Amino acid sequence: MPPIELVTLLIIGGILVTLLIGVPLAFSSGAIAVALTLWIFGPDALMLLSSRTYSFLDSYVLVSVPLFVLMASILERSGLARDLYTAFSVWAGRLRGGIAAMTTMVGVVLAATVGVIGGEIVVLGLVALPQLLRLGYQRRLAIGTVCSAGSLGTMIPPSIILVFYGLTANVPIGDLFLATLVPGLLLASLYIGYILTRCALDPTLGPLPPPEILDMPMREKIALLRGVALPLFVAFTVLGSIYLGIASVTESAGMGVAGTLIACLIRGELRLSLLREAVLQTMSTCGVVLWLVLGTNALIGVYNLVGGIAYATALFRSIPLPPLGIVLVMVGVWILLGMFLDWIGIMLLTMPIFVPTITALGFDPLWFGILFNIAMQIAYLTPPFAPAAFYLKGVAPPDMSLEEIFGAMWPFVGLQVVGLALVIAFPQLALWLPKGL
Repeated sequence: MPPIELVTLLIIGGILVTLLIGVPLAFSSGAIAVALTLWIFGPDALMLLSSRTYSFLDSYVLVSVPLFVLMASILERSGLARDLYTAFSVWAGRLRGGIAAMTTMVGVVLAATVGVIGGEIVVLGLVALPQLLRLGYQRRLAIGTVCSAGSLGTMIPPSIILVFYGLTANVPIGDLFLATLVPGLLLASLYIGYILTRCALDPTLGPLPPPEILDMPMREKIALLRGVALPLFVAFTVLGSIYLGIASVTESAGMGVAGTLIACLIRGELRLSLLREAVLQTMSTCGVVLWLVLGTNALIGVYNLVGGIAYATALFRSIPLPPLGIVLVMVGVWILLGMFLDWIGIMLLTMPIFVPTITALGFDPLWFGILFNIAMQIAYLTPPFAPAAFYLKGVAPPDMSLEEIFGAMWPFVGLQVVGLALVIAFPQLALWLPKGL
């Protein structure tokens, strides 16, 4: 058996080299896992890798992932988001920055129905960004608002990140959905407070709505609220069924798809072409995710066989810092990795080491999962990886460069850091709902 220190260095070095030459993490981690298995244990041990991967994939809760993605894909192609945005924007009134603040509120409602960050940013980029620019909002503020509001898809349940975290850390997913609700609303409140404060200090950043909105009769404003009813219906079919004890997470995902189809049928938008495109996008998204699961699970399995997880856990516990200091180091590792890797790769590579460590230190893995969720929020907006920037760039005006998008997101990254610090300092922000209920 080779020294565990050597195996650790080989794994880290192998991942870095393969990523630098452009090999996706799913294939680089799987290839490294197979190579280490053949070198250390021989070909007969390859069966252990397949059995470990099968045990992870053989989970009923995992079925909820393609269902949530399908629900998001259907909503992305329907007109629900457009009507929702219109209904919210007319209530901004004479509040400077009100339309941008309402964009964040729309992001919260969409997050409760989508749960997938890419789809939400694309929808807001198509619906909200042109409106904000047309009304004369400062470009940086408009860009930052759309990216930050769209990123709430991981913080407001249902969240795909929390489904995978629950499976990886063996934490009830329903409890995770409850735990992330208050921190998610906290982030949204920080965004809204920042927008309104900036626009109050400098009214040119967020002009008043046009006369056709300001002078709209109250009867018409109330009539537009019908655009809110169907998205809220979809959100209730998912979250209400979980919290009322009617359905499990997987069953609620199926109800969410059914609710989305009913909403599209009511609106007259349920077409075969829409379903075909949504199913193809779902298959593509889930295919990428599952390849990452296969590769990283195999790598962690090999590392566990040679005693690597126990070694890394002991290494973290030996750091001359108080327990909370070790948690801060872990959060720093996530944010650093988030500049280069996607969330699922970070989760599957770090959680088998981090979760046993924080449990041994006396921390609640439920709270720890919410810290990971917020850290991935920061990663979504932090260059050079910054998926939010690339999602928005795909639907933004041609004259809007990536550099401009990157520059617009830094104030909102700062707000995310504030939200993360608050949840670290006051764990009950995440724990009082699941523990109280």
